[in-house]
Amino acid sequence: MFAERFAVIGAGHFGSAIAIALSQKGAEVLVIDSDINVIQNIADDVAYAVCVDATNKKALIAENIQDFDAVIVAIGNDFVMRLLCAANLLDLNVKRIICRTLADNQRIILEKMGIMEFLSPEDEIGRLCAEKLLNPNMLSYLQLPDDYRIAEIITPSRLIGLTVGNIDFRDNHRLSLITIRREYEEKIGGHVNKNDHILGVPDTSTKIQASDCFVLFGKTRDIENFIKINQ
Repeated sequence: MFAERFAVIGAGHFGSAIAIALSQKGAEVLVIDSDINVIQNIADDVAYAVCVDATNKKALIAENIQDFDAVIVAIGNDFVMRLLCAANLLDLNVKRIICRTLADNQRIILEKMGIMEFLSPEDEIGRLCAEKLLNPNMLSYLQLPDDYRIAEIITPSRLIGLTVGNIDFRDNHRLSLITIRREYEEKIGGHVNKNDHILGVPDTSTKIQASDCFVLFGKTRDIENFIKINQ
């Protein structure tokens, strides 16, 4: 089976993080940036890194950009450059184009051009930071339609020592416990390290420990109420 091939255009903090994560997952990654210093910094972490101007269609053709499974346009603050790059990719019939947006008006313009997939890291980070300020026990979440979400939360203190059956997530709280992430101390080469492991699907006899984190599914308000009443 062939590895998926991705091109990431723009290798700032955001683009570099995407490129390195894809590469670590086994994808073949091409990084394109107009700054030679940026390219030199990331060259050892991805399959290919080239210093070219992504607004130059001939330069993109030379890199066979149209042959990649997906191209992520991660260019930062220069929206004009992002637009020109996206226009070139559309002209070259790239299979899948994913474009960074920094505001709603940028998204509207890109949609009018024919771009259908977007990444808005600033919006997502802002929402997550606000959520963590309001609910410190909320580690992360995935928002779903109809106000449902999957959320990872720190175990509320009142539940430590109880079993999953005692808590009865479904009937008492209208929530589903997907899994538990538990911290273990492991001795490696004479050193004690703390590592997290997933318990799989917990049964009713699983006892809750202080180092546990719950992964829950349910309505946003039910998750928030669950955290509040069990503190």
